[in-house]
Amino acid sequence: MTGYLFVLTVGLIAGALSGIIGTGSSIMLLPILVFQFGPRQAVPIMAIAALMSNVGKVLAWRREIDWKAFGAYSITGVPAAALGARTLLVLPPHMIDVALGLFFLAMIPCRRHLASLNLRLSLWQLAVAGGLIGFLTGIVISTGPLSVPAFTSYGLLKGAFLSTEAASSLALMVSKVTTFRSLGALPVSSVIKGLIIGSSVMAGAFVGKEVVQRMSVTMFQHVLDALLFCSGVAMLWTAMI
Repeated sequence: MTGYLFVLTVGLIAGALSGIIGTGSSIMLLPILVFQFGPRQAVPIMAIAALMSNVGKVLAWRREIDWKAFGAYSITGVPAAALGARTLLVLPPHMIDVALGLFFLAMIPCRRHLASLNLRLSLWQLAVAGGLIGFLTGIVISTGPLSVPAFTSYGLLKGAFLSTEAASSLALMVSKVTTFRSLGALPVSSVIKGLIIGSSVMAGAFVGKEVVQRMSVTMFQHVLDALLFCSGVAMLWTAMI
């Protein structure tokens, strides 16, 4: 029970953070879920929780969704996420821990490099990005550090960015969860755990809306990098013990 309370508390904080900067809930929660349930259960549980997190953000910002950007990103991202989820299920648990940890750490310089390029993406380029990021989403759960610059490079900001990124991520997560379920990797017990944890993350998304206008871009960069670093180290530590 104490473990669940801790996870739920972190879920609320993670949901609020995700509602503010557009990403971060999976990065913060996944190492804790791995420690609590193991990597095999943690990834499907986090998929359910992430799905609910994005539902919360979509509901909070639903009037500002850019449906063209959503369609371009999702049309390639949805099947790619399903393929990534199938790939994940054939990997050994130890490799999953190491891959997740290295991915989180690699995203720090990668995200900064993408931001420094100051790229402007068209709809077809956003569709290409959706396919690549969708496949990675199927494997590593959180690709927010990549989807954030993809959508902002298309020209979306604040509410339009938060709502469109959340709607697109929701489509990818539905694809991933459906794949897990069809392959028998998402038993009822994991669904229940994901719904319980996801409820706190979803509530946090509404909290985040209240402060989204107050966080500076610089603060966003520092918070995201700190989350990536801590989560990456935590995943690698889990792999070694």
